[in-house]
Amino acid sequence: MYLPSHSVVEDEDQVRAFVAAVGSASLVTVGDDGVPDATTLPVLWEGDRVTCHLARNNEQWQRISGGAPGLLVVRGPEGYVSPSWYASKAEHGRVVPTWNYTEVQLRGPVTVHDDPEWVLGMVTRLTEAHERDREQPWAVSDAPDKFVRTRLRAIVGVELAVADVQAKAKLSRDKSEEDQAGVLAGMPPGPLHEVQGSGGLLP
Repeated sequence: MYLPSHSVVEDEDQVRAFVAAVGSASLVTVGDDGVPDATTLPVLWEGDRVTCHLARNNEQWQRISGGAPGLLVVRGPEGYVSPSWYASKAEHGRVVPTWNYTEVQLRGPVTVHDDPEWVLGMVTRLTEAHERDREQPWAVSDAPDKFVRTRLRAIVGVELAVADVQAKAKLSRDKSEEDQAGVLAGMPPGPLHEVQGSGGLLP
């Protein structure tokens, strides 16, 4: 990922909060044949590990050599930026369209876990993370144990040991204050507008 200095986000707390808020990522791996695979999955970042799971019928997990490098791409709000929003358009006209976005990329070796107990623990923690803000959170233990065990056989666990983190907030910070204000004024309401105003990964 291209990381000009004005778009780099180095605050680890903000980066982790962003990944938790988005809650999903595209897992990209490459098989021994050099062909890339990608699947979007719910993820959980704990310490220096990110865990997720793939459907057993998804061939991607079978194509991952143990310890092979993987990439998780976590995408935030994104959208088109019209050059008409820049104050500098009226001054000199030397402006072009662009695309603003926020994104975190995590890289590291990937391990597949085909152990029901490991997968159950991961699914339980993942569920707790996504249910915790609900008034009446659902728990894995709410479902019959036999049913849960059957469902677990349909998935395999995946773990990425985080070796590198890159975070980017491409939000027109290379523009003048007047142009930044124009982008904020021109952009329609929504998640990107909220992030545009904060200048970081989160509103």
